[in-house]
Amino acid sequence: MKPTLLVLAAGMGSRYGGLKQMDGLGPNGETIIDYSIYDAVEAGFGKVVYIVREYFREQFEEVVKQKYSNVKCIDGEPLQFEFVVQELNKIPARFTLNPERQKPWGTAHAVLMAKDAIKEPFAVINGDDYYGKDSFKVLGDWLRAHENTTGTYCIVGFELDNTLSESGGVSRGICSYDEDQHLTLVEEHHNCMVEADGVLRADNSVTGEHVEVDGKALCSMNMWGFTPDYFAKSEAIFEEFLEANINELKKEYYIPYAVDRMIKSNTGKCDVLSTPSRWFGVTFKEDRPGVVAKFQEFADQGVYPTPLYK
Repeated sequence: MKPTLLVLAAGMGSRYGGLKQMDGLGPNGETIIDYSIYDAVEAGFGKVVYIVREYFREQFEEVVKQKYSNVKCIDGEPLQFEFVVQELNKIPARFTLNPERQKPWGTAHAVLMAKDAIKEPFAVINGDDYYGKDSFKVLGDWLRAHENTTGTYCIVGFELDNTLSESGGVSRGICSYDEDQHLTLVEEHHNCMVEADGVLRADNSVTGEHVEVDGKALCSMNMWGFTPDYFAKSEAIFEEFLEANINELKKEYYIPYAVDRMIKSNTGKCDVLSTPSRWFGVTFKEDRPGVVAKFQEFADQGVYPTPLYK
């Protein structure tokens, strides 16, 4: 069984100021998604499903098909692709969309858009995040091991120290888990950064306190593993969410919210995996030169071929 990679690529980077997913950052114009797909293929994935918006789907699809036309899976089969559109009006028929709403419905809604395209265990990642080779291997192994299971999902936790930006404070969801490594809570912390005295601190979103945080704490970078039964459960939770929020203009249905609801209702549990990989991405415009330098360093060290795809 080859798991599928679901790439959340519908978002525009408001802080970054452009379509981050199409930005060439590697030595030969490679995007962050290019590296994620390369690592996923090496880790045994067989299909990529992109969640996109209608207004850039055609351009995106054309670029993808040109770039990856010769990519083979580890068993020699061609890598498969599918493109799925996320739009505001893609909600259950019994709900009426507020015409003033402009904001997308969030990451868990985006995942639901792929329910007809995915029948096997699958990973979910952000299109604009670099997760590292080890992360895809850890996740790919977990997905293959859970081919015939239901009700158990996973999250890949990154050490907080390995996710910080040199350009400013970042928001991170810090994971809590029990002795069986099952997720119990993802608690959002804002303005995570090493301060002038060398101490890592953040604002706890629940208490509002400015607290010292452990750099080795595992945090969510939106890298998840699901079996296909997740779709039906998430769809039911989304309907409940819409009943309460259909007229809200900014409320979003996020993956951690859906998973938390499953944990609390005992309809699902979530393994917390860990990775030694260092995450990076272009959170701020100021991050871009550092990311470009990092990909150049990978090329110089032979971590990746250059160009990545021929």
